[in-house]
Amino acid sequence: GAAIHLEPYEGRSPSSVRDDLGYLVARYPSLYTLPRRPCGDEPRLPVVYVYDAYHNAPEAWAEVLCPGGAKTIRGTDRDVVALATLLGPEDKDLVERGCFDGAYSYFATDGFTHGSSSRHWAALATWARDKNLWFSPSAGPGYDDTKIRPWNGGATRGRGGGAYYERMLGAAASSGATLLSITSFNEWGEGTQIEPSVDYGDGGPDLYLTITRRVGGAWRA
Repeated sequence: GAAIHLEPYEGRSPSSVRDDLGYLVARYPSLYTLPRRPCGDEPRLPVVYVYDAYHNAPEAWAEVLCPGGAKTIRGTDRDVVALATLLGPEDKDLVERGCFDGAYSYFATDGFTHGSSSRHWAALATWARDKNLWFSPSAGPGYDDTKIRPWNGGATRGRGGGAYYERMLGAAASSGATLLSITSFNEWGEGTQIEPSVDYGDGGPDLYLTITRRVGGAWRA
């Protein structure tokens, strides 16, 4: 099944996310599931990536995500494995005090944030393991959103015929993380797509799926 990537919207709050989860879990009963925490006898629950969770304070998330929160989803039919975007080291506090089940880095530009810098992934994986949390480093094939954000050329990362993706995905796989994510399958506007395309030249339409299969298969073995 698929996991949910919950984007920001006008008026989004932990309380509105609680309502969103009630709808999503009921509407899509075959979502991808994981144990709520990597270690221990935890139930398998749908996985939800909460993008830009840092817009709300840890205390507000705690009301929804902590077992004793006033509006807790824990143990209800809305319960999920909730992962927050981790931009900088300070977001560890959001994850821990907000009772998220882990974090992910999201951005395909290596070095754009602390969390999206592949050199930090091993340390973040260690932090998550010590706290019994999920950490999902996000690998991407490159990044170029200048067609929609002409001012953002500094974030561009060339694909190098698949070399950039091979390096990033390899760094994620060797970081010690227990969960990997890919940015993205078909986000053409930001130039992070890995879906089949004739645009990949000599590598062939399935270049990035082939790399994913090879590196991901070795990681899972």
